[in-house]
Amino acid sequence: MEMQQFHYDNKIVTKFLYATIIFGVVGMAVGLLLAFMFLFPNLTDGISWLSFGRLRPLHTNAVIFAFVGNAMFAGVYYSLQRLLKARMASDLLSNINFWGWQLIIVAAAISLPLGFTTSKEYAELEWPIDIAIALVWVVFGVNMIWTILKRRQRHLYVAIWFYLATFVTVAVLHIFNSLELPVSAMKSYSVYAGVQDALVQWWYGHNAVAFFLTTPFLGLMYYFVPKAANRPVYSYRLSIVHFWSLIFIYIWAGPHHLLYTALPEWAQNLGVAFSVMLLMPSWGGMINGLLTLRGAWDKVRTDPVLKFMVVAITGYGMATFEGPTLSLKNVNAVAHFTDWIIAHVHVGALAWNGFMAFGIIYYLIPRLFKTRLYSLPLANLHFWLGTLGIIIYALPMYVAGFTQYSMWQQFNPDGTLVYGNFLETVTEIIPMYWMRAIGGTLYITGLLILVYNIVVTIKQGSKVEDELAEAPALEKVTNKRTVNEGWHTWLERRPIQLTILATIAILIGGVIQIVPTIMVKSNIPTIASVKPYTPLELEGRDIYIREGCVGCHSQMIRPFRHEVERYGEYSKAGEYVYDHPFLWGSKRTGPDLHRLGQKYSDNWHFNHMYDPQSTSSGSIMPRYPWLITGKSSKLDKSQTEAKMKTMVSLGVPYSDEDISNAQQSMDEQGAQIEKNLYSDPDFVSAYEADKKSAAENGEDFIEMKNREIVALIAYLQRLGTDIKVDVQ
Repeated sequence: MEMQQFHYDNKIVTKFLYATIIFGVVGMAVGLLLAFMFLFPNLTDGISWLSFGRLRPLHTNAVIFAFVGNAMFAGVYYSLQRLLKARMASDLLSNINFWGWQLIIVAAAISLPLGFTTSKEYAELEWPIDIAIALVWVVFGVNMIWTILKRRQRHLYVAIWFYLATFVTVAVLHIFNSLELPVSAMKSYSVYAGVQDALVQWWYGHNAVAFFLTTPFLGLMYYFVPKAANRPVYSYRLSIVHFWSLIFIYIWAGPHHLLYTALPEWAQNLGVAFSVMLLMPSWGGMINGLLTLRGAWDKVRTDPVLKFMVVAITGYGMATFEGPTLSLKNVNAVAHFTDWIIAHVHVGALAWNGFMAFGIIYYLIPRLFKTRLYSLPLANLHFWLGTLGIIIYALPMYVAGFTQYSMWQQFNPDGTLVYGNFLETVTEIIPMYWMRAIGGTLYITGLLILVYNIVVTIKQGSKVEDELAEAPALEKVTNKRTVNEGWHTWLERRPIQLTILATIAILIGGVIQIVPTIMVKSNIPTIASVKPYTPLELEGRDIYIREGCVGCHSQMIRPFRHEVERYGEYSKAGEYVYDHPFLWGSKRTGPDLHRLGQKYSDNWHFNHMYDPQSTSSGSIMPRYPWLITGKSSKLDKSQTEAKMKTMVSLGVPYSDEDISNAQQSMDEQGAQIEKNLYSDPDFVSAYEADKKSAAENGEDFIEMKNREIVALIAYLQRLGTDIKVDVQ
């Protein structure tokens, strides 16, 4: 048998590991800053690019795509080469993958704080960056499949099945959810509207968790846990059932994020049914991972790598038990829009993804640098600090979620709400926010210990960039199944067929759910009184999106007595037909805004945005002075007509006259709001002083009707007013 010598490419693995560690610190530091903003809302007072609404998507993108994404690439590039007994097909493609991904992360780190966002959860990046993501992802996939085709190992190990499914599914999800029409270089509108946009977004959002945060890490689990424990995978048959059932069922579960909303009932019910079924393959994978450690528990007690991985798999099991539970309508009614969801998400992120990434880092660095880990006690300290941090973070958030729902739905004997003021809930859970900040501090402290431990380990080692390996050449055999060969064993040596079948498995659910909602207009009934936004309201909506208001406020009133009593008539699907993108939100740090229009005066909104505590004592909302004063407050009206024309292309019925009169319309509506603001003497004195100061300093004075705050007020006063409802 001919033996061939070749070299594994360790350089690419090391690069991704460095990026994982660096962006882990950055992403979690931003998260910790956000946690403290709940306690000190004016912590970054007056700095627009450090406001909560702009930093929140930076945190989620940094943790998901920079920290977890780089860890995934590092683990895949290391394990794939060794499982296939082949170097990556192209060093050039590997490096394009690395540097392209880092440039995308940098682009996100710049654009999101500057307010360039689509507002869609986990898909906030604007269209040029979306295109770059697709291209770099294809480079990764091409390199992986090319390497598989030139492998020296005939059968594809289970980890590779998960890698292939990850590649094809993330590509499909990203492309379809990111379909948008550009207005300018950094502004676009989703091609979907309202209910359709919500369904596509959570088809993507749920399955981004499934196929970016779960399936690749399951592949890594199947490789690194047996390696670290020096034990074979518990059950080959269970891994087959786990893989195919997981990728088929997962793709259907997205609508469970939209229960009791305006989404059609049949789509909600499909999401619930498949979410419940999802428990079985998820726990099948957890059991397969944990039972792989049978006979190795003594090693678990002493090896920090296995400690991290055991807690990671356990966290995966907890999160995948909780997910189907949360999809049950009666449980979802309690949890949705509350901090329970924050706890659920972070158990998965901190335990499953974070601890698995830490375990992989501690496993790989000593091997890549041919040395021992500098300090096992420090690694163990990291483990216990991280574990304690997760507990102290998550448990108070569960308590906060139950507290929020309990307070929201309590009534007095006379039928009035016991806690009619939303802020009473916020005040009650502040101690839980303190505990979350403490838990997050412990977790990131553990990460900083890892940084020190790894830096010293690298310094004492010697880098092996091209690791010599030897394996026999792959001999050609018939493509047909042999007499005693099982169908899956045959499939494991046919990577193209396996990839095609995996693609079909994930497409079935998406097609059945999404196509009827988009193609069958009767699924989304129209309401004659619902009209497109005026040009000024459209600009105000874009400011609302830019400032990340959707991160704290929902625009979806569910058909519950306590929500209708608190906010007004429950939301109808036809009210959102011109909303590109939808803004239903997923968390109520503040109250729902769907029926906010005309509830308060223009002056109230003006003062609320300038200093929320002046109108709402105890509010944890930050100030937005840049919308009101200074050069930054000037409303950019140069793209209004282009925005309206783009909306026309998306089916919004603006006439040619509407577009040609846009500037005049904005001037008239803005002037009316400015006139309304004059009813407040404090506004008059401050405005006149501002005008006088500008004249004395020879500066251009921005009339109030031309400031961003006026456009935002116009939008807020429009919300929910298209249909006649009683607003409390």
